[in-house]
Amino acid sequence: HVQLVESGGGSVQPGGALRLSCAYSGVISFISCMGWFRQAPGKGREGVAAIDGAGVTKYADSVKGRFTISRDNAKATLTLEMSSLMPEDTAKYYCAADPPRCSATMTWGYKFWGQGTQVTVS
Repeated sequence: HVQLVESGGGSVQPGGALRLSCAYSGVISFISCMGWFRQAPGKGREGVAAIDGAGVTKYADSVKGRFTISRDNAKATLTLEMSSLMPEDTAKYYCAADPPRCSATMTWGYKFWGQGTQVTVS
């Protein structure tokens, strides 16, 4: 049984920072690629970042230089460090795993994802 549970969302002023965490369980420890995507109200999903089994990270242009994705399989945790947040970063953020290819812009292709955590920048 695969489970992903996000935490760490909240409200922050522009220029602020937040740290999102995703606790995962099940067979995900053996899945090479995990990532984050987000969805703002009234908009489609947007891929944010991904990390493969070798630890290679990939970022969407909109967050490059501001967000950092990391993964600790020993602790079964995926993390997204966000800084220099802007109002356009406001969205619900989802932790996801097992896409057909490891890409920062992946959205609907993930096989597993969590319930999401809200990030509001205003």
